[in-house]
Amino acid sequence: MSNLLDLDFDMIDGSTTTLRALAGDGRVLLVNVASACGLTPQYADLQHLHATHDDLTVVGVPCNQFGAQEPGTHEEICAFTEERYNVTFPLSAKIEVNGPGRHPIYAALCAVTDEGGHSGDVRWNFEKFLISNDGSIVRFKPQTSPNDVL
Repeated sequence: MSNLLDLDFDMIDGSTTTLRALAGDGRVLLVNVASACGLTPQYADLQHLHATHDDLTVVGVPCNQFGAQEPGTHEEICAFTEERYNVTFPLSAKIEVNGPGRHPIYAALCAVTDEGGHSGDVRWNFEKFLISNDGSIVRFKPQTSPNDVL
């Protein structure tokens, strides 16, 4: 399998990139996100981490697979994140993180086990994956504060 950092990844603005290109010389924190979730306030902490850590790039991944909590268009998602949380970190196009339509990046990520022993499907919005430049991955539960991943 290709290194997940080098897999094509569609962004919310219609461009295509890779996680390696987004991260530059830093680490990547990949998070599946949703605008209408009880965990949505985590956007504020994610933005703070992105803005204050030069060695970290937060990438938000909108996903509507959990209770249809991300039903908006790309334009609506961008407007919501900018207006409510002043988000400046990159957002991907809305993707599937589970099931037969799962994005290849998430196919690799879902094989990782978190500290509680969970591997497999993403459980809910705001599940986090910290990916280093060498491709090593640490997985965090959705309820884990973004401030506790570094």
